[in-house]
Amino acid sequence: MEHSHSASYAAAGVNIEAGYEGVRRMKKHVERTFIPGVVSDIGGFGGLFAPDLSGCAEPVLVSGTDGVGTKQRIAQLMGRHDTVGIDCVAMCVNDIICCGARPLFFLDYIAIGKNDPEKVATLVSGVAEGCVQAGCALIGGETAEHPGTMAPDDYDLAGFSVGLVDKAKIIDSGRMAAGDVVIALPSSGIHSNGYSLVRKVFDVEHCDLGATVPELGQTLGDALLTPTKIYVKPVLAAIAAADVRGISHITGGGFYENVPRTVPDGLCAVIEKAAIRTPAIFRILQETGKIPERDMFNTYNMGVGMALIASRTTADAALDALKGFGLDACVIGEIAAGEEKVRIC
Repeated sequence: MEHSHSASYAAAGVNIEAGYEGVRRMKKHVERTFIPGVVSDIGGFGGLFAPDLSGCAEPVLVSGTDGVGTKQRIAQLMGRHDTVGIDCVAMCVNDIICCGARPLFFLDYIAIGKNDPEKVATLVSGVAEGCVQAGCALIGGETAEHPGTMAPDDYDLAGFSVGLVDKAKIIDSGRMAAGDVVIALPSSGIHSNGYSLVRKVFDVEHCDLGATVPELGQTLGDALLTPTKIYVKPVLAAIAAADVRGISHITGGGFYENVPRTVPDGLCAVIEKAAIRTPAIFRILQETGKIPERDMFNTYNMGVGMALIASRTTADAALDALKGFGLDACVIGEIAAGEEKVRIC
């Protein structure tokens, strides 16, 4: 690649040499994620991974894809690009863990107005950190320079993950029953959903994101950029320790959209608001934007990044497993007969 250069392409706004430099700079971050099974290094046409299928009678691949959304605008305004990659990984791996799958590998895609090798490498460092937290490998990706269609400082970050689960161990909500317990896994904040409303409420294009908010103990910008919590390892431990019958990743759409995706017909997850430990950022957001409470629960996680439903007799084992990973998990409700799927009271 050292002899690859196109003056005509460069005149059109695409610097392929900057792309090569970006790959060189990100390599050390990518190598942090390598786990057994990685076959190829970055730079090829495809990422190769040889999964260990021992002990897996009927392997099933599970995939998930997502992006960071408009949260990355906060990163652009603050000039901080090392955390949104964690969000990108989290939004994918937290989805596939809901059926009990262990993430194997991840690929990212960065569209950028002007290829800045250092910025791209910093973005990938966040992706790599997310992969390390999830225990999966970053085996490939793509950076595309989009002159004329994006402003030079703009970028969009997305990705996808592939995981593995034994068919017999897929989380089956068909076994869910009245009396099962709903366990909240605490979020780290707003995570990566509802940021179009966040940006409108706080007028982020004009406010001082570097101003400290006493109630938060940090700047508004830092609070809004707090990375999404990655739940893979603690959830796998909870699945191994308890009879887990349903898992909901509380993303865009909040409780009212995500919990019903796990609860079968004829049952209802009854959630007690008083039991939810809601971080201060949500109250500040609600009061500043005069947002109705139902809209908050229909848009944000409100402090519950993931809801795990376990049999009552094994709920304590699930809680112990989660707390072993430093998660201050707690019971916030139970499953009851009903047609609503979810009721917050």
